[in-house]
Amino acid sequence: MAHIITAVASQITDVVPIRRALLSVSDKTGLVELAAFLAGQGIELLSTGGTAKAMRDAGLSVIDVSEYTESPEMMDGRVKTLHPKIHGGLLGVRGNKQHEADMAAHGIKNIDLMVLNLYAFEATVKSGGNFETCIENIDIGGPSMLRSSAKNHASVVICTSPSQYPTLIEEMKVHAAGTTLSFRKKCAAAAFTLSSQYDTQISNWFNAQLGGPQANQVTQVYTPALTLKYGCNPHQNPASISTINGAKLPFKVLNGTPGYINLLDAANAYQLVAEVRQALNL
Repeated sequence: MAHIITAVASQITDVVPIRRALLSVSDKTGLVELAAFLAGQGIELLSTGGTAKAMRDAGLSVIDVSEYTESPEMMDGRVKTLHPKIHGGLLGVRGNKQHEADMAAHGIKNIDLMVLNLYAFEATVKSGGNFETCIENIDIGGPSMLRSSAKNHASVVICTSPSQYPTLIEEMKVHAAGTTLSFRKKCAAAAFTLSSQYDTQISNWFNAQLGGPQANQVTQVYTPALTLKYGCNPHQNPASISTINGAKLPFKVLNGTPGYINLLDAANAYQLVAEVRQALNL
């Protein structure tokens, strides 16, 4: 019985209620629906710029970050969330007396949920943006809040993609507007992966601008895309195929679980069909 009570108590203390959320997104997909759900749970909403406007246009009550920090946005928006009231609210350790004393002394409130997207740097590069335009699309505030939130995942949940919103909502419904540690850890891991990919994009682009040997310095981030039955031989297990930056595979498995050799056979068969098609003008 004691073990059962301990397990239940552990599960209960594992859940952190969300009372205040900060939303700052460039991709507005699903924003209003998520914000409306949060507001319906009595959660205070902080936001910036266009994100705040989108929520207000939907009839939601929002507190501007500049109002909360008592510091206006400046330098063409380069500085708006880089403030102790933001990062202190994300990084402050709950239950740490010194942290709580510092927060009380400086009017810093806990921020329990961070919802953000990063500036579309890669899309800007692909669209042919010049050097200055690409530089302006290097996000600073977003990655800073992302890392602060993910580091303090013991108390803070970080969502970086609209694809996570339905899961977040379901998690909060199950846990009375709170989240479990396991959920927060998964979100933190996804956030750090995004941060790594984002910095890789910037690093690769910047090195390419320099020319010479540094132009060939490239870092790749691979994302698992398909679990394989085994590698070249049955004893080589587990095995998987990954893509760069989560790109889509050029094929779809219709049945079964292929091994590595099956993929090579499929690639050779595709090449044969392509050559025949070209030769016969089909």
